Amino acid sequence: MNPSINPSASLLEHFESIDEPRTEYLIEHQLLDIIAITICAVICGAESWVEIEEYGYSKQEWLQKFLALPNGIPSRDTIRRLFSQLDPKQLQSCFLSWIKTIAQLTQGEVIAIDGKTLRHSYDKGKNKGAIHMVSAWASQNSLVLGQVKVSEKSNEITAIPQLLKILEIQGCIVTIDAMGTQKEIAQEIIERGGDYILSLKGNQGNIHQDVKQLFDWGFKTQFEKIPHEACSTINKGHGRIEIRRHWLLSSVEHLIDAQLWSGLKRVGLIESERRIKGQLPTIERRYYLLSLDGGVERFAQAVRSHWRIENQLHWCLDVAFNEDDSRIRSGHAPENMALIRHIALNLLGQETSVQAGKKAKRKKAGWDNDYLAKVLAA
Repeated sequence: MNPSINPSASLLEHFESIDEPRTEYLIEHQLLDIIAITICAVICGAESWVEIEEYGYSKQEWLQKFLALPNGIPSRDTIRRLFSQLDPKQLQSCFLSWIKTIAQLTQGEVIAIDGKTLRHSYDKGKNKGAIHMVSAWASQNSLVLGQVKVSEKSNEITAIPQLLKILEIQGCIVTIDAMGTQKEIAQEIIERGGDYILSLKGNQGNIHQDVKQLFDWGFKTQFEKIPHEACSTINKGHGRIEIRRHWLLSSVEHLIDAQLWSGLKRVGLIESERRIKGQLPTIERRYYLLSLDGGVERFAQAVRSHWRIENQLHWCLDVAFNEDDSRIRSGHAPENMALIRHIALNLLGQETSVQAGKKAKRKKAGWDNDYLAKVLAA
């Protein structure tokens, strides 16, 4: 690899510490060459081992400018075997090393944590279920900060603490859906210098019911002698009106077991009313636990930021990267390729000279080597 002309040198140098999983005397293609070809191919639209190999052959002349390629382009089987054998934890460590050089998290940055199942990663023949990944998304930076695979015999409750341990969350607001609303997770966030907004549902037992009753009493008494803040927003478009009403209460001392939730300062409620022409209005209420200071507008903004993980990450992976249709299944390959897609998504998002969606950017990168070099250097 020639770093002086390598458009991906700053990225690939973070992968130089990864252990070689293959038998030494059988190696014909350098590990970093295969990783580089795969990242470039995925950026440019490749979604299978065959497509990664074909990308390599079609761009071999360009790739040879900065990769060694001692035996040409690796075959699809060579690429598949390598990613099936690579240790996901080492690949994750390399990813985190790279992220720290490009992500400048600001005070109050919202880090949304949520899970996604790779639906076609199951293997019936080996009795292996589809893998589920929990990811952290920096809403302001629009970056994947890290990801952890959920153990097949476990759930997000055990994966989220693992993810928190590898993230830099000091001064940030961590938002998590109801599955991750656990006392131990709240404590981990506080101990690592962050704040939290945790969604509540019935599976949290007494705390959900207590918060609901506290708000019900507030509405009944018009919040007499109950310190509170409120604000609302209205969004109109496509024949639909959505009204969101937000409330914050600081009377947490009245909640049973409130002291068991580390850092708990406030409880919140968001009521979403949706009106669609020709249909009856629908109303949904969601309750939250909060550790952060600040007004109700900050609460409303942070929750809106959390929802971006669905649109800007999960939806994008499904629509622009066809992740749900991926048939990559062997060994560690599904988890490792999920990380490669996250690298591609981050790079495409950081390159701003082209005002287009991720799918269009992938196509342009495939057509234009100069643009791909810009993406790799983003």
